[in-house]
Amino acid sequence: QVQLVESGGGLVQPGGSLRLSCAASGRDFSINTMNWYRQAPGKQREVVASITSSGSTSYADSVKGRFTISRDNAKNTVSLQMNSLKSEDTAVYYCNVGVRLFRDFGIYQYWGQGTQVTVST
Repeated sequence: QVQLVESGGGLVQPGGSLRLSCAASGRDFSINTMNWYRQAPGKQREVVASITSSGSTSYADSVKGRFTISRDNAKNTVSLQMNSLKSEDTAVYYCNVGVRLFRDFGIYQYWGQGTQVTVST
């Protein structure tokens, strides 16, 4: 099994910055793509940013140029640096990781517990 622990959410004013982090722990696994999703009240969960094991990144159009995803493969962590935050970025943010378990070499999706980001005056 793999556990994901998120940190870094909170309340910030428009134009401010926050950094989210997610750490994966467990035994006998390797990590493929790491993603950040978000879900605002009354809306579907949407992918915000993704990073592959080789470091290739992709972003939702709404956050391009403002958010940066990064990962540390040695520490099994993924981070999301969020700058120039807007009220519409308010949501619960979830870390999502594609993991290959060595027990059967299957690929499984794991989710963090979610962290609230509120952008407001």
